[in-house]
Parts: sequence; structure tokens; C-alpha cells
Amino acid sequence: MAESSILLNHHLAQTTMYPIGTEISHAKGLYIYDTQGKAYMDMVCGIGVSNWGHGNERVNAAIKAQVDRHLHVMVYGEFVQSAQVLAAQRLIDLMPAPLDTCYFVNSGTEAIEAALKLAKRVTGRTQLMAISGSYHGNTHGSMSVSHNETKKSAFRPLLPDVGFLNYHDLEDLHRIDQRTACVLIETVQGDAGVRLHSPEYMQALRARCTEVGALLILDEIQCGLGRTGSVHAFEAKGIVPDVLVLGKSLAGGMPVGCVVAARSHMQQFTHSPMLGHISTFAGHPVICAAVAANLEDYRIRLAEANVEGKGHYITEFFQAHPVIEGMRREGLMLAFDFPSIDHVNRTLDHCMDHGFIAFRFLSRPNSIRWAPPLNITMEELEKACRIFWQCAEDPSAAM
Repeated sequence: MAESSILLNHHLAQTTMYPIGTEISHAKGLYIYDTQGKAYMDMVCGIGVSNWGHGNERVNAAIKAQVDRHLHVMVYGEFVQSAQVLAAQRLIDLMPAPLDTCYFVNSGTEAIEAALKLAKRVTGRTQLMAISGSYHGNTHGSMSVSHNETKKSAFRPLLPDVGFLNYHDLEDLHRIDQRTACVLIETVQGDAGVRLHSPEYMQALRARCTEVGALLILDEIQCGLGRTGSVHAFEAKGIVPDVLVLGKSLAGGMPVGCVVAARSHMQQFTHSPMLGHISTFAGHPVICAAVAANLEDYRIRLAEANVEGKGHYITEFFQAHPVIEGMRREGLMLAFDFPSIDHVNRTLDHCMDHGFIAFRFLSRPNSIRWAPPLNITMEELEKACRIFWQCAEDPSAAM
């Protein structure tokens, strides 16, 4: 066993007894390379993180420049730091009204925690509502509003006064009432296997929240920032949330989360009590430099990427596959359904053998996820489809 593998097994905490275990050397564009020089097509972007591929030159340059200026200088919210100001400006430039104020934190799950606190602070209410099939993270608060009981039962007690609405059930919206602080919903459910919400449902949900004074919080940690073809997944639903939560791809590969809301809401964190939400490393200047660089010319790059066209190509390619039982897609966020968990496992192993990285879902074990770089070329995409077709058709066969 290589020395680095020993370190993984004995000195680094693990999340599973059976990690992939590939030893990584470097990554560039679509590809990740192991220490033996083998190239792997990264068709999941590190689970929705590297939306523009690995080694983004503008992001790397911004990180290096900021490192030379300064790293951490003070806890969030005290000093004026140009990297934070520029990142906020570029992010808010992509937002509809009234979303005009952002709070950068260190991860998506931290952003969920902040959003839940904000909802309680703004409304003075305690009830938190989420959706069956939801996944929002693994800290105590975000786990409380995630639906998969298998993943959270060992860590109870969690937050009280949490309820789950039935997925896509218009009749169930009446349960949102004057006790409800917020409804938290993924605009596209990720971990549940790319489950979609219709515009009609989302508009009815928006109307009900407005009617009773509950905040509508959209979790676009996975599905936001171009993954569905538009900058925000909610654009296709004809609504605007009260609070938007972002993460994953926001900093082009660096750890980040963000809460976006109206300034009148965000100001609630400044008093009664003061420092209502604080974090030492929130808005770290190196991370914010990466955010600002990643968001430069974002709409132009997204339009050129032709996300919907590529997504359509994939669904057409696999429409007649003899083993894949179903597909769900929004932009370049995809789920492929298989006959069994065993078939999923064998397919994923065979993909790795042939230099192709796909991945599973926590809450949908019979499915495989794709989330390729938005700027994947058609030539690369055609090659990826051919490899996956063969691996899925007969995982035991040599190619």
C-alpha cells in the first residue's frame, strides 16, 4: 500500500469504510489525473463544485494575487476588504430585486444554518418546513431539515418544530401557516435523484408563503449558478425567493457558502442581539477573490456554454439504452436509474477502470449522477456518452 493510502486509512478521518481511494496528482479542465498518470473524465465536478472545470485560470490568478496581499485579518464584518466588496458586487449584479445583500460563509451547510436563523429572527416564529426527499447538509440544523431518516437517526435529538411537506403536493401547502418561519426547498432536489418541481407548484408555494408571512428559502447549493442552464434555477419557475442559499460552485473550487436576501432582512443580524450571526473565517479574502473572479462575465460564459443543448444531447443519446430505466434532467444536472444497487456499483467501478468519474446519490441508491462541467466540449461529451453507454450496458465486459 502506498504511503498516502496508509495516511488516508490511519491518520485522516474517513466518511466510509470503502472510499474510492484513487491517489490524485493534479487536475485540469475536464480531467483529474492520478499519481500513475492516468486521466479520468470528471463528470460530476467534485459533486457540483468545478462548474467550469479544474484549474480555471482566472480563479487561480485571483487567488495567487490575493495571497500576496493578505490572508485573514479580522473576523467577518469588521474591516473593509476589497475582495469581499468585489465579490458581493458581482454576485448581487446577478440577482433580481429584492435580493441585494449577501453574507459569505465557509460552506453550504453553514449557509443553511444562517438562513434558518435569519427566518426565525425576521418572522419571530419557530416552525421550520422542508420537503420530503430534501437534503440540505450535515450540521445539526441542516440535517434537521433534511428528510433521509437513515442518515440522521443516530444523531437525534435534532432541532424541534420541523415539518416536512409532501413532495410536489399542492394540497399539502395548507400546512404552511402563521406559525411557519420559513419553507426551505431545493429548487431542484439533488440527493433525491434530480427530482423536479413544476413552475405551477413553485408559484403556489411562493403565493402561500407570502399569504401567511413565511419566508421562502431556496437552496441552490447544487442546482444554482448555471447548472440548470440559467444563472439561477428559480428563473425557470417564475418566482423570486426571500432568501437564496448558494455554495459549491460559487468560488470555482474553493470552500464557500452564501446567504442572499433583502438588506432589511439581513440587518436583523446586527441588533437584538448584536452579532446575531458571526464567523471568524466567513468572507475570507482568498475565497472572496475566487468568487469575484469566478463571477466575472458569468452571464456571457453561461450563454456560450449552451447548457440546455448539451443536456438535450445526453438525454437523446441514452433514450434507447437497454439497461437504463429512466432519466431525470435539468440542464446539466442528471440522474440515471438502474435496475439494482448492484448494477449501479458495478457500473461505477467499471467507469473508474476506464477513466470516467460518475457518482451515486445518498438517498437514491439505484441511480447514478452526472454533473459535468458546463463548458465541456461536444467532442468530450460524445466520448463521455459512449464510455458510459458501454459501462452501463455490461459492467463486466472489457471495452
